[in-house]
Amino acid sequence: MQDGNDGRARRAEEIGLFRYGLISDLVRPEGGEAPLELYKRLREKAGHSYCIPGTRRTRVAEETMRDWIQLYKEGGFDALKPKARKDLGSTRAIPQAVIDVLIDFKENHRDYSVAMVIDHVQKTNELARATALPLSTVHRVLSCAGVMARTPECPTSKDRRHFSFARAGELWMSDVMHGPSVFVSGRRKQKAYLICMIDDATRVVPFAAFALSEGTVAFLLVLRQALMRRGIPLRLYVDNGSAFRSHHLALVCARLGITLIHARPYQPAGKGKQERFFRTVRMRFLPTLSPEDHSSLDALNRRLWAWVEGEYHRTPHRGLDGNTPLDAWAMSSGDVRTPGPELDLHEMFLFEQKRKVHKDRTLSLEGVAYEVDAALVGETVTVRFDPAKKGAPVDIWHRGVKVQTARVVDAYANCFVKRNNDTRALDVDTPSAAPAPALRLRDLGDDKEPKR
Repeated sequence: MQDGNDGRARRAEEIGLFRYGLISDLVRPEGGEAPLELYKRLREKAGHSYCIPGTRRTRVAEETMRDWIQLYKEGGFDALKPKARKDLGSTRAIPQAVIDVLIDFKENHRDYSVAMVIDHVQKTNELARATALPLSTVHRVLSCAGVMARTPECPTSKDRRHFSFARAGELWMSDVMHGPSVFVSGRRKQKAYLICMIDDATRVVPFAAFALSEGTVAFLLVLRQALMRRGIPLRLYVDNGSAFRSHHLALVCARLGITLIHARPYQPAGKGKQERFFRTVRMRFLPTLSPEDHSSLDALNRRLWAWVEGEYHRTPHRGLDGNTPLDAWAMSSGDVRTPGPELDLHEMFLFEQKRKVHKDRTLSLEGVAYEVDAALVGETVTVRFDPAKKGAPVDIWHRGVKVQTARVVDAYANCFVKRNNDTRALDVDTPSAAPAPALRLRDLGDDKEPKR
């Protein structure tokens, strides 16, 4: 409790210093300054935004500053400090037995959010089930007990406006969160990144997945799945990372009629709903992972999507007037554009790279050699491919026309191909069948000499 008392004293001092700094030039005005001029300066101060300790508010009313001036004149700096309640650390609404259970559980589960603590205690304690446990009250009780990690936020003086679109599909937000480590190839660990899309109006997650990279390829794979599951949004609001500034993403959005919007640099508050979802993931999903969930990337993603569809989408949301994200989607998704049969998303998301065809009629892509038509030797072609399927057939485009589908070089088959010197065409000399199986040593032991 000593640490808690010291923390409250420091916070009270910070608040007192802020109040004094705001009114110091008003309690000691320059000589000859008229009262009307002081009122004007009060109005000016009330119109500015501040980083106020202990609250997320950014404005101070004129009446409040007048009260602070009067307090300072009567009691000096100490009078500007907030007064502590006489019953600080206790609550008149929650029985002490329930408080003890809440504090004990939170002490042993520091990663659990206040909501998760309340849910668990009410499920396991009969007295807690019969007691109203408001989130703010429990948070205050746990804070006074010193078991809450404080993460104060400091709003800036930037002018921001809360916004929310009315219908599903009008705006999607997307960002990347650093996630837990998973085993790769069963032996070494590697950090995973959570790539996520969220619908602004309904808070539905069209798709989210952990990946081993936060680059363009991983992001586009998540975007393609999101489009297949929840349709095509009108706008996509993203950060300024290299994956979001890629030419290929801009091209895909242009083809689909999606307006690509980039947030202002160093302004994460612009994607508050996305950040709030990531906070929910950290507090309600990550603490529940088991060692088996870290065994592979597939296991982690299966666990994630089961949580999104089974819990997150079905939980009432305060920002949706108590509706669940799925209910909000059902009520406002009538105008969402869906990919029709004429729209080939797979084709649209193919990557493109320029390659020059070698004299042996091959080209190299991602460390894999592909064989193309002999007429393209020496030419520069455009290769369209799916980066998630290494070694799969690729499309070869030349001068704006698709000329063929190339496959990985079959070195053995090429042993039986020769060039016709008259026509310059390639002819098959011998059918490229697989070689006959070699004679096994144990087969020799099975032969017996004929009887004489």
